[in-house]
Amino acid sequence: MAISTEKFEDIKSKIQQFIQEEMISDEGAFDINHKFADHLPFLEEKRNKVRKMGLFTPQIPKNHGGLGLSLHQLGQIYEILGQTFYGLYVFNCQAPDAGNMEILMEHGTDYQKETFLNPLVAGKIRSCFSMTEPDYAGSNPIMMGTTAVKDGSNYIINGHKWFTSSADGADFAIAMVITDPDNPNPYMRASQIIVPTDTKGFNFIRNISVMGDEGDGWNAHAEIKYENCIVPEKNILGPVGAGFKIAQDRLGPGRIHHCMRWIGECEKAFEMMCERAASRELSPGKPLALKQTVQNWIAESRAEINASRLMVLDAAKKIDNEGAYAAKVEISTIKFYVAQVLQNVLDRAIQVHGALGMTDDTPLASLYRHERSARIYDGADEVHKTRVAKEIMKKYLK
Repeated sequence: MAISTEKFEDIKSKIQQFIQEEMISDEGAFDINHKFADHLPFLEEKRNKVRKMGLFTPQIPKNHGGLGLSLHQLGQIYEILGQTFYGLYVFNCQAPDAGNMEILMEHGTDYQKETFLNPLVAGKIRSCFSMTEPDYAGSNPIMMGTTAVKDGSNYIINGHKWFTSSADGADFAIAMVITDPDNPNPYMRASQIIVPTDTKGFNFIRNISVMGDEGDGWNAHAEIKYENCIVPEKNILGPVGAGFKIAQDRLGPGRIHHCMRWIGECEKAFEMMCERAASRELSPGKPLALKQTVQNWIAESRAEINASRLMVLDAAKKIDNEGAYAAKVEISTIKFYVAQVLQNVLDRAIQVHGALGMTDDTPLASLYRHERSARIYDGADEVHKTRVAKEIMKKYLK
């Protein structure tokens, strides 16, 4: 049950103040390329302040130590946290940890919760999610080659994954593996299994360079090879064969989180664009803001950001009230729409900054590098558009 509006507004105000005073104003304390390992002391200091405020892991239900926010309320918090690169990490609600917490809360056994969930919620460890494979199209999640073969009370995992986000320094992975390749229902062939990263056969190959940025720690996407990696069967999440369903349950609310974070990034880029347009003069007394093209960019960006926010919060409210399945069209719609708005706003902001926008003297180039992937991960835009169109056309094609 969601907390009261009055209490939520107080929480929201405190988080906004903290982000402005403790994060945005201190962004000079870490370099623009977001190297994770170098800034752990700085980030842990901020995390401890959030813990003392009682605002750590705001996405978690009260019975697990969180704030008990509704998805509609949480979306507003994610927009605030998205205004600074490390905002979500400092509040311990960053992907993929937040999604893994949800999976463990919903499907984990008592052993799994005690061993993996509790320290994750406490921010003592990190995790990763291991699903995407280089040899199979990520847009078709039932196609994958990583297998887990039952051997007594264990599973032996073999396969090749990449874009296992945040694997560098993570304590465990939740891996999607094929456990029943001959099942006539292709959606029942895969399971999810917890793999401690110190398990023999869990082989960290590299952090993948993404648009020239390799990243490290939480801010990285790793290539992993599972080579005769032996994991006890007690590490299976939920029923055997339920991997696809668990993944879908995870992705619906997760797309709300992503989209609201993107809107926070849009607001940051929008403010920078407006400030630059007002201060940069093409000739004395004639700033960029007087140019009609720039005015169009500002107006279009404002309209698109506002529309995105309303769409995402509407989808969040529908999930709160009716469940993720009932909101599947809304979820797909916001995924492709907001991802494109993010690209639009970032591109305009860079254009207004001119050559400066291409450098790492502002956060814009880094945001552009990191977030071009928004139109690909959690379902490529084209997949979501097809899904929306098919659902709309059902009543017309009967």
